Amino acid sequence: MLALICGAAAFNGGTRAPLAARSRVVMQSAMDEPWNSGIISKTVFTAEQLAASMGGAKAPTKMSATATASGGQDFLEATPYWDTSNIPLNTYKNKAPFTGKVVSCKRMVGPQATGETCHIIINHEGKMPYWEGQSYGVIPPGTNPKNGKPNSVRLYSIASSRYGDDMTGKTGSLCVRRAVYVDPETGKEDDSKKGVCSNFLCDAKPGQELTMTGPSGKVMLMPEQDPKTDLIMVATGTGIAPYRGFIRRLFVEKTPAGAAYKGQAWLFLGVANSDSLLYDDEWQASLKTHPSNFRLDYALSREQNNKAGGKMYIQDKVEEYADEIFAKLEKGAHMYFCGLKGMMPGITEMLERVAKSKGLAWEEFLEGLKKKGQWHVEVY
Repeated sequence: MLALICGAAAFNGGTRAPLAARSRVVMQSAMDEPWNSGIISKTVFTAEQLAASMGGAKAPTKMSATATASGGQDFLEATPYWDTSNIPLNTYKNKAPFTGKVVSCKRMVGPQATGETCHIIINHEGKMPYWEGQSYGVIPPGTNPKNGKPNSVRLYSIASSRYGDDMTGKTGSLCVRRAVYVDPETGKEDDSKKGVCSNFLCDAKPGQELTMTGPSGKVMLMPEQDPKTDLIMVATGTGIAPYRGFIRRLFVEKTPAGAAYKGQAWLFLGVANSDSLLYDDEWQASLKTHPSNFRLDYALSREQNNKAGGKMYIQDKVEEYADEIFAKLEKGAHMYFCGLKGMMPGITEMLERVAKSKGLAWEEFLEGLKKKGQWHVEVY
């Protein structure tokens, strides 16, 4: 399991969808995610407390040793900053893991959300650096009842920039949905089938030790060499995680990548309803500070209808802008997908249908995107 996926809502023409609460994250239930039957999320944490990310203490107001004299975030950069030849990779492995500590675990969704999602900040002491788009592995305590062996590692996309939410370069964040199984006949939760690692993480308290591996992955890295490159980011649920790192790097922190960026980063997020939105306050802030470079569209399956009158799923929202998206791809844009693998058939079927309507051979077009490194998929 890596990150998880998100359902969607719409942000059109500058009109903001009504939200029951700000700074919230969501996971879908089987009702809204037919590909995810039986599993729903159960945890909720508010994001307002991120300023108190260090065990309840206020976040530092000065960068001190974490920033240069110019006030920029560049002490964890490559030379040049876009060079990926020496990214941190598999620093810690299963047989020699790292022990991190939980700084905070906060519920992020509102009362009407279909499940529970947590934002978890982990102290890695600067010993487990990572880049945006990579994943951490977490090995939950205990043994697998099926074979009696220690629990295996679970992968989670990292939901912060390399500098961490506190910008010290010593923390990393995860966006985790509590996975529970509901018996379709009785309607009751079956604890024997709940997600071992997600429940362990969502129940974690400050100071809790975590056995960790990684960082891993190169598929979801940003293409920073050409600062004019457009990014199209599609997420369902906690699949939002890597994009939070992207957006913080480009529009929140004073990084060389952010200073150089001239393209457009377009985020599509799918969740069940307004209470299920993830990191909405952060996206709204970036829209205000970078209106020409950041774009946002939500697909809310329980609150919106697609053009056929059915529920608005992520592929339906992307299809509304198919002409723009294909035009961007033809000009070199990179397209990202992150979430449960069940999201991909609907999206690829829609893209293939649109490609045919444009007289394009979809398989050939897709193969060209892959060869040029423009197609990024991390599903599980």
